[in-house]
Amino acid sequence: MAGDFLRDTDAKACVLAHRDELTRQNQSKFSRVNPGVSTSVFDSRQKSWTGQATFAMVQTLVRNLDRLPTLDLLVIDEAHHCAAPTYRQVIDTTLARNPRALIYGVTATPNRGDGKGLREVFSNVADQIRIAELIRSGHLVPPRTFVIDVGTREALDGVKKLAEDYDMNAVASIMNNAPVNDAVVRHWKEKAAGRKTIAFAATVAHAEAVRNAFIVGGVASAVVHGEMSDGERKATLDAFENGDVTVLVNVAVLTEGYDYTPTACIVLLRPSSYKSTLIQMVGRGLRVVDPTEYPGLIKTDCIVLDFGTASLKHGSLEQEVDLDGFETDDQAPTKNCPECDAEIPRASRECPLCGHVFQPQGHGEKSALEDFVMSEIDLLARSNFSWCDLFGDDCALLATGFTAWAGVFFLDGRWYAVGGRGGIAARLLGVGERTVCLAQADDWLNEHETQDAAHKSRRWLTEAPTEAQLRHLPPALRADYGLTRYQASALITFQFNKRAIQQLVYAENERYLEAA
Repeated sequence: MAGDFLRDTDAKACVLAHRDELTRQNQSKFSRVNPGVSTSVFDSRQKSWTGQATFAMVQTLVRNLDRLPTLDLLVIDEAHHCAAPTYRQVIDTTLARNPRALIYGVTATPNRGDGKGLREVFSNVADQIRIAELIRSGHLVPPRTFVIDVGTREALDGVKKLAEDYDMNAVASIMNNAPVNDAVVRHWKEKAAGRKTIAFAATVAHAEAVRNAFIVGGVASAVVHGEMSDGERKATLDAFENGDVTVLVNVAVLTEGYDYTPTACIVLLRPSSYKSTLIQMVGRGLRVVDPTEYPGLIKTDCIVLDFGTASLKHGSLEQEVDLDGFETDDQAPTKNCPECDAEIPRASRECPLCGHVFQPQGHGEKSALEDFVMSEIDLLARSNFSWCDLFGDDCALLATGFTAWAGVFFLDGRWYAVGGRGGIAARLLGVGERTVCLAQADDWLNEHETQDAAHKSRRWLTEAPTEAQLRHLPPALRADYGLTRYQASALITFQFNKRAIQQLVYAENERYLEAA
């Protein structure tokens, strides 16, 4: 959105975040999406407004408001923080210098745990994309949650809340002992061995003890927390991302915004008083992997190991947006399991304690995260493009426009998305679940095709093939009198790009087999 706003204008924007890692991460991602827009950084290390889009850390900016230029757009990442005084100072200064400036906020958790509303800053919810929608459309992977009681649940239920969250020292006194930490490692090995993992601990001492338990168990592990220097924290994150560390245990550092997409397991070793905190923690593991960034890595889900009862307390990951705020009653809707009589979230389709499966009881009981296969069909129906089943076996689907094409292909239990366009060689777009690959292929077409090509109801799609098209098809296909012009176009596109598609798919499959 910011790139479109700035493109071909002399407008100026600032993207605000609350940590150095997010500032640099946002700048890097923005530049990949908008290579033609100049950027700069205003944080503790560098203070520059030379870029058309400047990425600033709020703590630094609020101490240097006299250097804030006139802005046309202020983007607030993790926008639920904007009720804080530091954010309000930046917002008020921006509007004082340009009353017509736009304030644009983005967040995965629009409702603050303390109930404070955001209406004083934002007049409107422009759009909401629910987590279930992103999973069904293939832009996030689904979580597989295991709630595990290692003999601490009753004690954790008795921990009191302080002003902001549960008493984490009390949580650590319950969770931080050798039998519990050994059990955490054992369950991780059983359910998520080898996965890049982020664990959330209660205190620094708790995190260090969990790290040591993983190391004793032969698993490379490290700790990151707010008391470390910037250099130490960066070195630790680099070790995690470069492959030297498998399990990264953190204390309130990676809850928001940290974006390392190969993360495929989240370990919750602490309760969460706010649903928004639970969503943020689990969200670290839901991102889809780009195969060009991580060749050979296939991620189809995220395993969540909850030892701290946050999942039982809050239930669904979804939130309803309310800019006016709300009264906090600390209660989540529940129901009782008929098998074991456990009190569990009302949205549960399966009892996390005994495994009892609830039968759907109309729309009111339908889970937001079920029926992915049906949603997959919806994805094809919602696409702006007509998808052709090339060989009638549902193993190769391809859509084409005037200049670009994309397809999904099945091999050895996995799907591969491949796309190309005029002047650009075919490239691998995604690997894994069919839904994820269809979403990535559809995104490629939407990005590189025209509106005319996207309109799948055009009359020419169903007309008979042209003579020129038939000359490019094998004899068996020429004899198919039901063949349409669009099907012929898709088949010809596949024939012309068959070798490139095969090379990409086979090479990625080989990399996966070698890594496995």
